[in-house]
Amino acid sequence: MFEKSPAPRSVLITGASSGIGRALALHYAKGGVFLFISGRNEQRLAETASACRAQGAIVETALISVTDQTKMKEWIEDADAAHPIDLIIANAGISGGTGGVMEGEPIDQARHIFDVNLMGVINTIAPALPRFTARGKGQIAIISSLAGYRGFPGAPAYSASKGAVRFYGEALRGAVRKSGVKINVIMPGFVESRMTAANDFRMPFFMSAEKAAKIIAKGLSVNNGRIAFPLPTQFSAWLLSVLPDCIAQKILGELPAKGRVSD
Repeated sequence: MFEKSPAPRSVLITGASSGIGRALALHYAKGGVFLFISGRNEQRLAETASACRAQGAIVETALISVTDQTKMKEWIEDADAAHPIDLIIANAGISGGTGGVMEGEPIDQARHIFDVNLMGVINTIAPALPRFTARGKGQIAIISSLAGYRGFPGAPAYSASKGAVRFYGEALRGAVRKSGVKINVIMPGFVESRMTAANDFRMPFFMSAEKAAKIIAKGLSVNNGRIAFPLPTQFSAWLLSVLPDCIAQKILGELPAKGRVSD
């Protein structure tokens, strides 16, 4: 069993204006906690900040895109200099599908999803990792998805980008294991968010963002390398990844297509 870590006192979360990011911000918001949160929607981000302050946290916001490498570097380095960060949650992400059309996913959409979901994670990790390794502590949580187990034809770029950050995070965890820095990969199933709100099909074991945040925070507190949930959906996603491709493709071909939308 992993030893439970002390609750973080300085937390930075990207994509905190809605969904899991907002729920995690509210989960960690307590008296004496410094929260650095970012998002792309000014009103929703301000609402999250207000709710966190009402719970006693000291909150600083940044209206910033994770795709902006320069601004991300400045923001994270400034935040860490002001209040050394204990936990970073690279949560910002977008989704999009094919809409079921024969030509598949628009390339511009695919490029944008990779830019946010993959490069956005790297832009979040890069400024912090040298600082964390230098002081021999710190924790970085990367939000992947159960879609990262297998390429889903209804959302090619989304599943591929989440698979990429999953592998990156798992490999990075091993690479820095002796430094004292913790790396965790989070793989949720269907969780209440602006992304899932666009789905017009049944989502098995659909979960509230608040419940997801509790599961994630519990896993982070004991430094689980992979925090995947819920179990039935995780098993199904894993099974699709190990089945022969011809069988998996037949099963996946029966799934509903995701619309061409982004969060």
